[in-house]
Amino acid sequence: MEVPLLPTISTLFIVLSAILVAIGWYLIKRKKVIAHQKTMIAAAGSAVLFFIIYISRTVFIGNTAFGGPDDLKIYYTVFLVFHIILATTGAVFGVITIVAGLKNNLVRHRKIGPVTSVIWFFTAITGVAVYLLLYVFYKGGETTSVFKAIWGF
Repeated sequence: MEVPLLPTISTLFIVLSAILVAIGWYLIKRKKVIAHQKTMIAAAGSAVLFFIIYISRTVFIGNTAFGGPDDLKIYYTVFLVFHIILATTGAVFGVITIVAGLKNNLVRHRKIGPVTSVIWFFTAITGVAVYLLLYVFYKGGETTSVFKAIWGF
């Protein structure tokens, strides 16, 4: 089985970011504040690397359409839209959470940090599922613009 390089690398970065968030959560529960900060910055960096690879591939190469059975396409599309909304929400919450932590606004950071983490875990899980559906379980469809890949036009 041959998988495309850039989607595989970007997916690994998003998984790494979720693993680092889990480690960061563990560290803060153990009151290891400095280790928590460094780990969460690394998690954010990993997510940014994912995003840079994803956007670069989208701009320069395009997006891959679903190549599975036609009767599953609607389910894949709904799942993909859910993942995109989740990822966007997680990214916005992530920025707010990191900024609150860096500005030492610990009331806000502690309030939204756990929510952000859960959103990010689901983002990573659904991202891996999208990757598996596009490149592992089914052979990817044509690589084309993002609008055509998602909506068919």
